[in-house]
Amino acid sequence: MTSKLYVGNLPYSVTDASLRSNFSAYGNVSSARVMMDRDTGISKGFGFVEVASAEVAEKAIAALNGMSVDGRSIVVNLARPREAGNSSTGYSPEGYRAAKRSDVGYGNGGFGGGRY
Repeated sequence: MTSKLYVGNLPYSVTDASLRSNFSAYGNVSSARVMMDRDTGISKGFGFVEVASAEVAEKAIAALNGMSVDGRSIVVNLARPREAGNSSTGYSPEGYRAAKRSDVGYGNGGFGGGRY
């Protein structure tokens, strides 16, 4: 079974290929991806690496967590699964949901619901 690792505080010079090569020293790497900003194409400073097993993941975490890369101390740990329903778009499987504040929205204080 594969294990997914989160790699944070990456320098902007790190690419998918360099991330893969650094982690492949500890075992088989299924995938390595540096997250990029979709508007600018610049690295967001973190990425994910998928390795072959939990043992490989433990070895990589022990060896690489806190290691200095281009003057930055990287963070390596097991990735947490995405939390469902935390999208910022306001849409969910149930449909559109109103704002969480009760004083904002239609019918709560005027044209468009702002606070006056």
